Amino acid sequence: MSQQKLSVIVPAYNEERSIYSILEKISSVQLINNVEKEIVVVNDCSRDKTEEMVNQFKAAYPTVFINYSKHEVNRGKGAAIHTGIRVATGDFIIVQDADLEYNPEEFNVLLKPILDGFADVVYGSRFMGGKPHRILFFWHTIGNKLLTFLSNALTNLNLTDMETCYKLFRAGFIKQLNLKENRFGFEPEVTAKISKVPGVRIYEVGISYYGRTYAEGKKITWKDGFRAIYCIIKYNIFS
Repeated sequence: MSQQKLSVIVPAYNEERSIYSILEKISSVQLINNVEKEIVVVNDCSRDKTEEMVNQFKAAYPTVFINYSKHEVNRGKGAAIHTGIRVATGDFIIVQDADLEYNPEEFNVLLKPILDGFADVVYGSRFMGGKPHRILFFWHTIGNKLLTFLSNALTNLNLTDMETCYKLFRAGFIKQLNLKENRFGFEPEVTAKISKVPGVRIYEVGISYYGRTYAEGKKITWKDGFRAIYCIIKYNIFS
């Protein structure tokens, strides 16, 4: 049996302050069952030194292969993820934001239910388990819970964190989806569409969360919340 591989998609837009550190963290993780890693960086037309920092990392770590793509115009996080999914060559796929809000050491927590033969998709919930969780915005938490509730009501899932970045898929399941959302609508869209795949087994595990403030570079806004509601309704009822 050939060695299995996890593709880690890193969508990046103006992440010069953190992209080097997150690539170091990803490259240092030792995956269970000797699963290999593929790092897929998609630069969404950053206007800062994101590309320069990626090149510095490649020079400092020549044995770490980076599958690098770059958009010539800024198209949004969802579009960067679409590119990453398309070029990824692994058996499993996960998205890793270029900031430092999620800990790559927890890839193994998400991988285990799949490698044990129980799951096809695993969500990493920030709202379950005993892992560290930075205390930040009350209304963001309420918004996340409302979006998850609405999504669950229409997908008939019982997730605790639909909006989580950490969603790990068997590659065949995510590659078959026709994904359209170019910005932060990716999360409700992919949840709606993966829930409709016949026989799919979806699990959820607790993860830590080291959230950042807007001053530290957080990009999502209340407008994205309204877009998420639109996407939940669109892809569950009208798709």
